[in-house]
Amino acid sequence: MLSPLLVLKDSLKRESGTNVHHANIQASKAVADIIRTTLGPRSMLKMLLDAAGGIVVTNDGNAILRELDIAHPAAKSMIELSRTQDEEVGDGTTSVIVLAGEMLHVAEAFIEKDYHPTVICRAYNKALEDAISVLDKIAMTIDVKHRSTMLGIVKSCIGTKFTSQFGDLIADLAIEATQTIGVDVGQGLRVVDIKKYIKVEKVAGGQLEDSKVLKGVMINKDVVAPGKMKRKIVKPRIILLDCPLEYKKGESQTNAELVREDDWETLLKMEEEYIQNLCLQILKFKPDLVITEKGLSDLACHYLSKAGVTAIRRVRKTDNNRIAKASGAVIVNRPDELQESDVGTGAGLFEVKKIGDEFFAFIVDCKDPKACTILLRGASKDLLNEVERNLQDAMSVSRNIIKNPKLVPGGGATELTVSATLKQKSSSVEGIEKWPYEAAALAFEAIPRTLAQNCGVNVIRTMTALQGKHANGENAWIGIDGNTGAITDMKEQKIWDAYNVKAQTFKTAIEAACMLLRIDDIVSGIKKKQAPGAGQAPKSKVETEADADGEQILPD
Repeated sequence: MLSPLLVLKDSLKRESGTNVHHANIQASKAVADIIRTTLGPRSMLKMLLDAAGGIVVTNDGNAILRELDIAHPAAKSMIELSRTQDEEVGDGTTSVIVLAGEMLHVAEAFIEKDYHPTVICRAYNKALEDAISVLDKIAMTIDVKHRSTMLGIVKSCIGTKFTSQFGDLIADLAIEATQTIGVDVGQGLRVVDIKKYIKVEKVAGGQLEDSKVLKGVMINKDVVAPGKMKRKIVKPRIILLDCPLEYKKGESQTNAELVREDDWETLLKMEEEYIQNLCLQILKFKPDLVITEKGLSDLACHYLSKAGVTAIRRVRKTDNNRIAKASGAVIVNRPDELQESDVGTGAGLFEVKKIGDEFFAFIVDCKDPKACTILLRGASKDLLNEVERNLQDAMSVSRNIIKNPKLVPGGGATELTVSATLKQKSSSVEGIEKWPYEAAALAFEAIPRTLAQNCGVNVIRTMTALQGKHANGENAWIGIDGNTGAITDMKEQKIWDAYNVKAQTFKTAIEAACMLLRIDDIVSGIKKKQAPGAGQAPKSKVETEADADGEQILPD
């Protein structure tokens, strides 16, 4: 008899076959169960302690999963799902996890009966195509210009969030901000870049009702020389620079030998003249406000304040871009390249205000600004963070609607219609795929069921009544009112969902379920080879533009 052959090292652990399927399904269900209670308007909040000892209190699916430290590989990929959903459409992060968990749960029965995973995946993909076609059928198009309709949609999307208790406030802010920065790119398309051109400034103190959208930009800076420079300018002419207004230092260490004493004075004079020239080139255009991303020397500050020009230095690049968009100025790299067209005249008012302990510079009342700042006030840091998360979701929703103005019913009505239609169609599916197809149809009911559970009503009775109403794919607008658990018409209640949020949820959930079902081997314990004696090298962190906003800038 041959001795057993070892292919893998002893330190490696390998699981294969149905064990892996069961483990993956269990892990995914566990992740889905963590955030199941955060779905719907009657949702619970989760309190998480992060590594730094800070507290996060939220019911945003993505925010919760982002904070969790998870060991199981399948559960990790579930968390990726909600992140993708958040980046793509910004809403539906909880539903996508609940749906994917349910899809895997119903597949477990077939794996026990020795169905091949590929068969299940094929049935799921067919169900996905049919579900999307049902969505197309029940979607209704709306007019984006109609303010109250937009408000209804955004409200029904934030209705499930913590800030719903503040009524229309957050929805108003989100709609106003996204409509301000929308840019027409022709062919009836509008592009809304939330990340770049909407800045959310959180200032603790005051009441939430004081929050507002500024028609312009606000930066956490004061003027360079308080007392000498004006802190309020009406209709300012703005020049934006991306260069330092100070004497250039040598790249490397420079030694200059001075023989005569006069040479030293000449050297200083050259420096002064260089800065004076820079300032004169700028002052030629009669600006009222000069903003630079780099430093500004005392001498330059003196020349500018003498000419009655206000200056602000070391502004973040992202903020500078926003000011350019809002005031119509162009960011210039060298003062000698300035032109009249680069001066921004779009702003109506520049003023520096003190909020709390800090000074903030406002550039507001802009004509047709393409960037804006949302000023959030609130009692505590935690509250503000949660409001900001909700605001991001609300802005994503209104961006989606502006991009694709189609709606589907909320409150689980869409899922029930999809489920009923798929059940009917399953009888025409041939072969062995019929059963997994039918199971996928049942899995869609997880969303209305969870909504009913979170309301605290009798789940079985409610679900039976709803299935009866939806039996033949009719009554597409009948769903659950998430607050009371009553079965109502979603059109009357104005509970909507954006079409592309729903479509993205279905696609992401089913594709992820298929991917996890296809895994049949997990090999763990693989270590990267290290040179002997080499320690663990620290990971180098690559900075992106988005990080720049979060940076702590040193005080001047």
